[in-house]
Amino acid sequence: MFPDVLTEGYRSFLGERLPQEKKKYAKLAEGQSPEVLLIGCCDSRVAPEVIFDVGPGEIFTIRNVANIVPPYEEGGGYHGTSSAIEFAVQGLKVKHIVVLGHATCGGIKAYATDAKPLSQGNFIGQWVSLVEPASRSLEAKGDAVDKPGYLTRLEYASIAQSLENLLTFGFVRERVEAGELHLHGAHFGIEQGELRIRDPKTGEFHSVVETDGTTLRASALIGCTEA
Repeated sequence: MFPDVLTEGYRSFLGERLPQEKKKYAKLAEGQSPEVLLIGCCDSRVAPEVIFDVGPGEIFTIRNVANIVPPYEEGGGYHGTSSAIEFAVQGLKVKHIVVLGHATCGGIKAYATDAKPLSQGNFIGQWVSLVEPASRSLEAKGDAVDKPGYLTRLEYASIAQSLENLLTFGFVRERVEAGELHLHGAHFGIEQGELRIRDPKTGEFHSVVETDGTTLRASALIGCTEA
């Protein structure tokens, strides 16, 4: 049996959203032209379309365990994330790439705690080993797993590492240096719904919402922060 949650959701889509946006879907059938590539985690609690309140055709999304961008490499196997980056940058000509991490990330925790493999193949373990350079950067500062807040800092550091890895792709670096592409880091706090944006100059993450809970900082605007 097809999952009820999907059947009911599609029934709602047919009865409500599709009739209201019929012209939009007809236009989308001709092609897509999103300006933003968002690389997020496949965690079911962190849905980019919900967080940023966007509809079909507005953002091109890649989701994987722990929102990791691997460094550029040729050969060696299949490259799902890299191929999607290539398509977004060279095919769709996106203007922004956002790496969106999140709080209580299971993939980051699995790396930090050296969790036991979920399966004999240990696909997750091999994948999250890409977090190692971020972990080393914290160790160099004297940070360690047993210190309070370490996992959050590792989530931040992993986002920064993914931004660095993006620049190992020649076609990304070329467009960044030409001012045609901008890279951004962001972090979503699930419990409070807080979005933090990485300051490219300091590497620090700051909330996009002021203390009154309503006013967005300038850094919240995607076009205002560059890697």
